[in-house]
Amino acid sequence: MRTFVRAGLAGALACGALVTVLTVGRDDDDPAPPQGPYVALGDSFTSGPRIPAQTGKPAGCDRSDRNYPSLVAKHLALDVADFRDMSCTGAEIEDLSSAQSTDDGVNPAQLSALSARTGLVTLGVGGNDIGFAATVQECVKKGAAYRLTGSGRFTGNDAPCRAEYVSDGADEVTARIDAAGERLAGALSEVERRAPRAEVYVVGYPAILPPGGNRCADDMTLAPDDVRFLDAKERQLNSVLRERAEAAGAVYVDTYGPSVGRDACAARDTRWIEPLMPAADAAPVHPNERGERGMADAVVRALRTSG
Repeated sequence: MRTFVRAGLAGALACGALVTVLTVGRDDDDPAPPQGPYVALGDSFTSGPRIPAQTGKPAGCDRSDRNYPSLVAKHLALDVADFRDMSCTGAEIEDLSSAQSTDDGVNPAQLSALSARTGLVTLGVGGNDIGFAATVQECVKKGAAYRLTGSGRFTGNDAPCRAEYVSDGADEVTARIDAAGERLAGALSEVERRAPRAEVYVVGYPAILPPGGNRCADDMTLAPDDVRFLDAKERQLNSVLRERAEAAGAVYVDTYGPSVGRDACAARDTRWIEPLMPAADAAPVHPNERGERGMADAVVRALRTSG
């Protein structure tokens, strides 16, 4: 996703022991997973900002050599020449087909890495198109004010942020999600045109906030009903990503289900997503190394069952 606070939020603790072997195995009767060349497309949930070691060019894309595409490539034992990671922090769907300027360099149009030889494509994008990171930050500000003014005791409003986006029956975030779905449909059509033999996997977003709402306290100052609102919008985005993937003949990879209970409000030794003040090497409100491993497991599982 596009926005994260760059200054003063570096994690203080490393993200546990290094594990580069995925937990998903393969039975002899399972269909063979698709092979490369493999091209990974996506935004910062794919690239893995601040997870060491950062690698690739341009440096402004913030790619980690332990992000889920790198782990999937290792699982498939692909040669270096058969793996291209084009993911980039801040990428929107339009950046798949256009060059993207970053804080440190320009990333070529992500689709430029595709060819008739490409055998596997993963795509994780859409969050920046709906401005989800900025919405979370706005809701955190509203949540701080909510707590300072009695946590709804005087106003009776446990969702001060939702009113900024939903008014008189109009839902601004839903409108953005629908528009992103239209753009994704066009992008998937272009992927098929450029890489006609590739198997395409659209990777959804892991749980960023708890579905119940009440467990988010110290790490994310959000009013409880705003937590529910934001989680509902994320699930709505994932639903549209699934619909568009399936309509295009692609496979949707669910990372939300496996990550429930491992959101940014969970304990630091179990969570996949870091809160606004990360305790592990990761960008605020982004996957840590554990989260990238979990997403890789979900992708490998989809490769195994649909290949």
